[in-house]
Amino acid sequence: MRAVGKILLLLFTVVPLVELYLLLALGRLMGFGPTVALVLVTGIVGATLAKHEGLRVVRRWQRDLSEGRVPEDGVLGGLLVFAGGLFLVTPGVLTDAFGLAMLFPPTRHLAVGAIRKRVERGVKSGRVRVQSFDGGQVMSWSSGFGGRQDVIDVEGEDVTPPPPALPPAEREE
Repeated sequence: MRAVGKILLLLFTVVPLVELYLLLALGRLMGFGPTVALVLVTGIVGATLAKHEGLRVVRRWQRDLSEGRVPEDGVLGGLLVFAGGLFLVTPGVLTDAFGLAMLFPPTRHLAVGAIRKRVERGVKSGRVRVQSFDGGQVMSWSSGFGGRQDVIDVEGEDVTPPPPALPPAEREE
């Protein structure tokens, strides 16, 4: 099974089972009502925090871009804020912990650095390929020492024929 398949299997089977176990344990410890209240409060607080932190990230992007700088955490930081908000709205103890960590700037910055290093290693080794869709044409690139090496570098030449010469204007007398 590929790494992505293993991660998805973990996310969609093991994590919900662990979350269910933890919620049941909290229910036995605190009681049904307080456990439900905790789930509701973390969902509401999570949505509010995600909104405020997301707006803060967007304002910081706008400020950095208007000053001609690349935003520090780039788009990845914004995606982690979004993921953190989603995890906080999802009922569960582990998802709440992850969501809070992604909304807290220092831990989010650490996560961005770790993800960036992993992607850079993948690009250098040729395991990561990037594709983009730009105006009807699929663009694809990969980089690195282990990637494809069949690149042909050529110079372009304009072969557009010149426009036809216009006949001289006729004089009316």
